[in-house]
Amino acid sequence: MIYKLFIKCFIGLTAILFLAGCVAKGPVQPLPAFSPANFDSGSYASKVDNFLVVFDASSSMLDCYNGNKKFIIAKTFVDRMNQNIPQLGQKAGFRSFGHFSSVSNIDTELFYGISDYSTSEFAKGIDKITPGGYTPLYKALQVAGNDLEPLAGNKVIILVSDGQKADMIVPNTLDYAQQLKDKFGSSLCIYTILVGDSPEGATLLNDIAKIGGCGFASNADDLLASAPMANFVEKVFLSKKSAPKKAKKVKPVKKVRKDSDHDGVFDEDDLCPNTPRGAKVNSKGCWSFGDALFDTDKTNIKQKAFNLLNDAYKIFVQNPEMKVTLKGHTDSRGADEYNMDLSLRRANAVKAYFVNQGIDPARLSVQAFGESSPIASNDTDQGRALNRRVELSPER
Repeated sequence: MIYKLFIKCFIGLTAILFLAGCVAKGPVQPLPAFSPANFDSGSYASKVDNFLVVFDASSSMLDCYNGNKKFIIAKTFVDRMNQNIPQLGQKAGFRSFGHFSSVSNIDTELFYGISDYSTSEFAKGIDKITPGGYTPLYKALQVAGNDLEPLAGNKVIILVSDGQKADMIVPNTLDYAQQLKDKFGSSLCIYTILVGDSPEGATLLNDIAKIGGCGFASNADDLLASAPMANFVEKVFLSKKSAPKKAKKVKPVKKVRKDSDHDGVFDEDDLCPNTPRGAKVNSKGCWSFGDALFDTDKTNIKQKAFNLLNDAYKIFVQNPEMKVTLKGHTDSRGADEYNMDLSLRRANAVKAYFVNQGIDPARLSVQAFGESSPIASNDTDQGRALNRRVELSPER
């Protein structure tokens, strides 16, 4: 009991001396300025499913290095790394080794996780660490295998240490690192962070990183500032999402407008799509004779219209099998019944003309529409003139 009390007092006194030693050697050197990067979850995905930070809290971490205790440098590194890692559904853990027995009665302890990664909860785990024990790194590596074993997906270990005195008790730390790699194979990567400038520590951490195969060794000095820390986190933890492919601009297909009967009116506007070639049509695509044929309330064909009818006669001759319905129309003036009769008489007048020219009456039929199918407004003289017409509708 007295021996244990002596050991605790000795370790506590040693820690005080170490701290006093930093002050005695000169003022504390400020660490590099830092602000966390903003890794947008819309642009990045986690390439790490699970990660475990293994943190050295042994007494050698109380040594001074560049005006600061190595423990402060190591803790700053982990804290800044934690601030930079976006929460993307990873699972995480924080395990330390070598701390005072007043912190934990075991050589290595999991102070956070393993659980869904939370920046704030991870930070609480970091704050629990107090340095001052010996360096059982081999035990931390051994237990890390148990931490990671239940987890699906790839795994990353971040080992933060000065690498000193790790082999004082058990001289086979690398064997434990190899066992860990053998256990998980290619699904495990190990990254090591050297705190301080110990040659033996650098050699040990480099060798552990090489065993990991897909990780690498770094020095904490090189990663504390904002830009290098952001680069480290991106390289280890993140992958950029592929930019969405820009939709190819499709050139609008120029609509080909057809005029199947070649009458000058496109099919989508043509109310009479089967007029014979050469027929003179109105704006609706119908073979028609307007007010050139008849005056108001008249059925006799005007002299000046004979040239139009002669052109139509030639089309009959060119198409000897063609049969045509002659459709009579009027404007809206007059009674409906009267206009119906007037339109029929106009259709018959045109039929008589063609028969007199030698067209077989069997090829001609008549139909009266009166004022029921105007093609223009009956509110103007021009519109009424267009509505006084006879249309020639070839039978299909």
